[in-house]
Amino acid sequence: MCFPINAPTWTAPQTCFTALSIPDVSLTRKLGAEFIGTFILILIATAGPIVNQKYRSEALIGNAACAGLAVMVVIFSTGHISGAHLNPSLTIAFAALCHFPWAHVPAYIAAQVLGSISASYVLKGVFHPFMSGGVTVPSIANGQAFALEFLITFFLLFVVTAVATDTRAVGKLAGFAVGAVVTVNILIAGPSTGGSMNPVRTIGPAIAAGNYDRIWIYMVAPMLGALTGAGIYTLVKLRDDEVPLGSVRSFRR
Repeated sequence: MCFPINAPTWTAPQTCFTALSIPDVSLTRKLGAEFIGTFILILIATAGPIVNQKYRSEALIGNAACAGLAVMVVIFSTGHISGAHLNPSLTIAFAALCHFPWAHVPAYIAAQVLGSISASYVLKGVFHPFMSGGVTVPSIANGQAFALEFLITFFLLFVVTAVATDTRAVGKLAGFAVGAVVTVNILIAGPSTGGSMNPVRTIGPAIAAGNYDRIWIYMVAPMLGALTGAGIYTLVKLRDDEVPLGSVRSFRR
């Protein structure tokens, strides 16, 4: 989840989610961190519902905590390397708003998709035949499911854009803020849509389980929600000349 970037080439350095000064990290290392981060996120976020199915428990709070905590720890552990995007919708939204170079988008999305599929097949091997519990499938009408996924992704990207691109936000707490909004979103949408917010949260488990029921909702709605959420925050955030310099709180303080 990256700061504003103007990197015209594949090897140009980028400024990332955390407040720390970022060394020039090669694209290969960034993609490796993005693959591992997405692998960890999907493994943990998908394992919760699978365990619920296996042991016939209904622990919505546990599912939400698994996803929220996974996002938080991945941001703190890989954010300084790759930016911890973990989500193609986020990557595309940030590129559209000039916070991330378009040249890196295909490689980042490929790493995210591969991380998701790899984690899903690991879960299938460990928890077979309960993989279907980790697939996000709507339990409500298509229009309602689309609106809900759009809204929760809007909330997510509004928060992410605030803590990742606005130097007045408390950047050192970004992991907590993003993890919290993911948790809240799943508490809201988990019973209805699974609370995906992320195309790779859906596509990896869907491939591993062979269940593509209404998968288009999880490809399109998060993308539109992300673009809208990031765009709205960009419109409402204060300009540099609207706050006295002495009152600005930097990520580095």
